[in-house]
Parts: sequence; structure tokens; C-alpha cells
Amino acid sequence: MMGDEFIADEIDRTIVEQLRLNGRATNQQIADRLDLTAATVSARIRRMEDENKLRVVAVSDFSAHGYNVLMEIAIEVDGRPASEVAAELAAFPEVFAAHLVTGRYDIDILVALHDFDELSDLMLNKLSKVRGIRSMSPAIAVDVVKYKFDVAPIEARETV
Repeated sequence: MMGDEFIADEIDRTIVEQLRLNGRATNQQIADRLDLTAATVSARIRRMEDENKLRVVAVSDFSAHGYNVLMEIAIEVDGRPASEVAAELAAFPEVFAAHLVTGRYDIDILVALHDFDELSDLMLNKLSKVRGIRSMSPAIAVDVVKYKFDVAPIEARETV
């Protein structure tokens, strides 16, 4: 830590890697693997959490909960702020992610359904009733090639 700027070092990165491998690992287990003390591991994790550089969360598997249809829907908005439309879409329980995006479309949502029987109700009775949606372009996932949540790596920073 230099001044108010957080700088992750190799120990921080290896602790994060251990948590990625086993999110249930205790501080003592991580400490034993890295030849540290449990107090050091605990202090490092707490520091990263306090600096909003680390959040330990549980990630559930879609299919384990009976969701067999994953779909991305690109949405064009007209006559209403995209942020308002996105907030309304995000309130639907089927929507697990909503993003304001650049490009041809204004919003991108990710949807999980139990089966295809739910698709017409979602598209025709729910989403189509949201004011401001000009068009929707759904794309159903046919295979999950990569499903990974450790997308924000802690990279080493050059110190000057």
C-alpha cells in the first residue's frame, strides 16, 4: 500500500488464486499452502475487501437449479431513456444481467429459463409490454463454451 493507492503484490494474487480454486478454503488452509500465517491471510483478505478489490461470493450453476435455457437479448430503445428501460427489464426474475451497451443496440440482457415453454410468455407477455422497446433480437445459447466468473484478475502493477 503506497499512500491511498492500493497495490496488489504477489502474495495478494496467490491468495486470490487459492480462493478461486476453492472458495471454501479456510485462512489456515490457504496459509499452509502458501507458507504464511492464518493471521496474514486474514489481514490480506480483509484489506482487499476493504479496498473493494476482492469480494468472496458463491456462484450457483444454472442447470443445477433447473435452468435449461440461456438466452441473450439485444434491445433497441425508442422514446424513453435506455437506463429506465434497462431498470424495468432488470426487475424481471428471468433476467440475471442487464447492461447498457454501445453499438446498434442500447441494452443487452441475459435471461435464464427453466424450459422453452416459458419463452413465449417472457417474450410476448412480459418483455413486449415494456414501454420504450423498439426491437428485440434474442439469441439462445446452444452450448456453453466458457462460464467463468474470475474475470477481474489482479494484475501486477509497475512501481515507479
